[in-house]
Amino acid sequence: MLKPILLVEDNPNDLELTLIALSKSQLANQVIVVRDGAEALDYLHRRGEHAQRTAGNPAVVLLDLKLPKVDGLEVLKEIRTTDGLKPLPVVMLTSSKEEQDLVRSYELGVNAYVVKPVDFTEFVRAIADLGIFWAVLNEPPPGSQKYIKPNK
Repeated sequence: MLKPILLVEDNPNDLELTLIALSKSQLANQVIVVRDGAEALDYLHRRGEHAQRTAGNPAVVLLDLKLPKVDGLEVLKEIRTTDGLKPLPVVMLTSSKEEQDLVRSYELGVNAYVVKPVDFTEFVRAIADLGIFWAVLNEPPPGSQKYIKPNK
């Protein structure tokens, strides 16, 4: 069973571009979209409208920094301080180039910090590379499931 990718993005344009880019990478992983930090935490903790979802963590969380309700840094902080979520790969996917955001993200334990490229072609390539790396190439922590391509 493939683990989903959790995409936390509130900007409709960035959301659409990210989904297009992920589909171009031809990943078979389902992409779960949430629009704010509070919903991301509800999904991860299996509460609220996500209480009935299948147990287990996503392959990766693609997390925007500037989010309504709970910002990306607070989501990251909770992930890194919650036992069942600590090993979860988190990629900060943001338009912020502010040094303080970059430094704080790494202090809180982000796995990667990617500034969204302005150019569409570069954006598609960056997102496709992220999806392939985290969902297919990355070796997950012990106890996680890894996607294994079926033999043809």
